[in-house]
Order: sequence, then C-alpha cells, then structure tokens
Amino acid sequence: MKNTRPIGIFDSGVGGLTVLRQVEKLLPRENIVYFGDTARVPYGNKSRAAVLRFSAESFRFLTEKKVKMGIVACNTSSSLALMSLRRMFPFPVLGVVEAGVRGALRRTRKKRIGVIGTRATIKSGSYERAILRQEPKAKIFSEACPLFVPLAEEGITRGNLVQQVIDRYLRGMRSHRIDTLILGCTHYPLLKTALSRYFGAATEIVDSAEEVALFTRKILEEYEIKGSPRRKGKVEFYVSDEPEGFSRMAGLFLRRKVLVPKVVYVSH
Repeated sequence: MKNTRPIGIFDSGVGGLTVLRQVEKLLPRENIVYFGDTARVPYGNKSRAAVLRFSAESFRFLTEKKVKMGIVACNTSSSLALMSLRRMFPFPVLGVVEAGVRGALRRTRKKRIGVIGTRATIKSGSYERAILRQEPKAKIFSEACPLFVPLAEEGITRGNLVQQVIDRYLRGMRSHRIDTLILGCTHYPLLKTALSRYFGAATEIVDSAEEVALFTRKILEEYEIKGSPRRKGKVEFYVSDEPEGFSRMAGLFLRRKVLVPKVVYVSH
C-alpha cells in the first residue's frame, strides 16, 4: 500500500533547500512540506535550550501537516536536537550530521576525513564524535568556513574570489592529505564544484544533502511508506518570516521559480 502523506523537511532558513533538491531528484513521486524558520535564523548563535525549543515547535507544525517522516536539514539542530525530536515524535526523523558521517565512512580509504561547516557546527564537535564512535582510528581535520554562506546566498560559487576564500580557510587541511571531505553545512553544496577543483580527484566530496536523500529512500522502503509511483509529488513551502526573500533565495538554490510561501506562526 502506497503512502501519499508528505515528507517533512525543516531548516532554520534556506540552506535546507539543497536537501530538498536532492530528495526531489531521487524521490520525484513523494509529496514534500518544507518549513524554514526564517524568523529565528540563524540557530548557530542560539543556546542549546533555544535550539531544542525552536526545533520542537517547528516539528509540531510539520506534525499538523501529517508528515510520514521528518528531515532535520539544519546542522545546528541536527547536532543538538535530533535525539530529542526522535523521542517526541511518532515518525522516523533523520538528520544531516548522521547522513554525512555515513557517507564519509563509506567512501574514505585512508580514514583521513575533513569536515567543514559554520563556526557553531565545528565548535559543537558533532561530526567528530559521530565519526569516532564508528571508526575510532579515523583522523579528523575540521575547519569553520563562515564566508561560504554569504558567497552561496549571493550566487558567487566560482571564480577567483571563491578560490581565494577557499584557499584562505582550507590550505592547511589540503596539506593534511585528506581523502574525504564532509560538507557540514547545507549551503556548501553550491560550492561543491569549486571545492572539488581545489582538493583534486584524490579527495571525495561528501554532500550531506545527497546522503540524506539516499537515507530517506532507505527509510521509506524499510517502513513501507513510499509514495505513489503513478504521480509526480508536490512541494509546499512555509516560512515563519520574510516570504519574499525566501522565494528569491529558493529560486537560486532550486534553479527554478518558487512562489512566495505561506507564513506561519510556529511558537506553541
């Protein structure tokens, strides 16, 4: 029996649209509800208690939309709130951190893994802990790359400026001869081509958005809740503030026109 209830995707803003794009690509028959908590972005400078509360409130909204599973497309929320969300809600909940780690451990050959992300994500150590739980012998090299987000949001994803910024942050990591690099921020896939060029063919780039989509397909199959094979899925967008700005950014991330989303008040 097919299940036409939607997949819920939650992010603190627009970065999770890279996850949406990969889920759409891999699972085109699935309905999706995307919620961006744009009124309270960024989560990276909030306390743990605030992140837990905001994440739970956002997932309650997704519950009202009768989702069959939820994806935490925010690295900060995935780092701090994933276990809490799994205890609170009666459907499968996936996070970008665990998906990225699964992908890296599957691809690494020498167990020399790089992780890049926002300052908050790198400071949390969430990727390092998750990797070492499964592969204690791994060597991990982490670096915060805060300028990558504004570059991605301005659509500046290639050229000399991008290469200069990459070199400023990652020259040291390249010297460590990593064989795998985790993109630990959902904005970073927009810079994937430039990063691949910088590190070269010997380094596998792990796009957490792609890994989440693969993980999502696995969960749908395991729980037998896949959508109808006969119809193309629909996407609904919701935000907590600034719908026009979100629509503009969504067009950049998804490479298509996105109608201005509905605004919802999520605090409970």
